[in-house]
Formats: sequence, structure tokens, C-alpha cells
Amino acid sequence: MGVTLAFPPRMMRRATAAAYLDLSTAEFEREVAAGRLPMPVRFGNHDHWSTAAIDQAVAKLSGETGSTWREKAGLYAQAG
Repeated sequence: MGVTLAFPPRMMRRATAAAYLDLSTAEFEREVAAGRLPMPVRFGNHDHWSTAAIDQAVAKLSGETGSTWREKAGLYAQAG
């Protein structure tokens, strides 16, 4: 019997993390360098990204978690 792995894995190498976000490797690296995505951790002999950390960064970027600057700005505040 073969081994069945869950996707996405808990820790991903660069190409897998980029594919997870539907980005090219170059786009992924630019987002990491810009600080919009988390930095890698050294795991084994390679850099890896945490799936949970990526998910958290994307949730923050998309406004899925926490308050956004629009909610704090009177001009753009949504009427209740």
C-alpha cells in the first residue's frame, strides 16, 4: 500500500507554497520580500513555509480576520 498525504502539507517548499497560492515562484518571492507573506524557516536542508502562517497572512490581506484600516477610517466606515 502507498502512503497517502494530505494536501497541502503542513510545511511547504518554495514551489509548492507558490502553487498553493496560484503564484509563480518569482511572484511568491516578491510577496515574501515585500513582507506580505511570511519568511521561510529552515527545515531539513531546505527553506519551508508554514501552511498555517501563509493562511493567516492571506486572511489578513483579504480582510477575513481582524479589523481593516477601512473599518477604522471615518471616511470609509460602513454604515451600520
